[in-house]
Amino acid sequence: MVSSEYERRIAARFATFDQDGNGYIDREDFSGAAKALLVEFGTASRSDKGQALYGGAEAFWQGMAGIADRDGDQRITREEFVNGAVKRLRDNPDRFAEIARPFLHAALAVADPDSDGAATVEDLARVLRVLGAPGDIARAAAGSLDGDGDGKVSETEIISAFARYFTVPE
Repeated sequence: MVSSEYERRIAARFATFDQDGNGYIDREDFSGAAKALLVEFGTASRSDKGQALYGGAEAFWQGMAGIADRDGDQRITREEFVNGAVKRLRDNPDRFAEIARPFLHAALAVADPDSDGAATVEDLARVLRVLGAPGDIARAAAGSLDGDGDGKVSETEIISAFARYFTVPE
């Protein structure tokens, strides 16, 4: 049972990772997210960017499984997800950022056609939509990360925001 407001917020984040909606998070959710991003941005799976994204997805899965898959069955239940976040990430969002960094770095590269190290607000919103955020929320979230109003969002801003979102304090 989810008891605190923090645990309720974290439990709500579970669906973001359960890409196929089968009730648990597994490797296929991460590889499926990578595939969906590649399709959205017209990037070949066998390209350097495609391979980096799949590698980042695998690293992210391994990191998440290491934190949350307590029974070792290669699936993370909602309860395991919440417990892992509460016990291992609540006071350490930087740890979560490091787990997510390879995937987010590669996703940014896919969404950054001019390779300048930043995604446009529009392309970041596309990434968020592909990962399951409703369109209006994706646009608002992407726009809020553009602190200087130049229409671009850097990797540092994306990783920091991602870690805060998934390790929200009470």
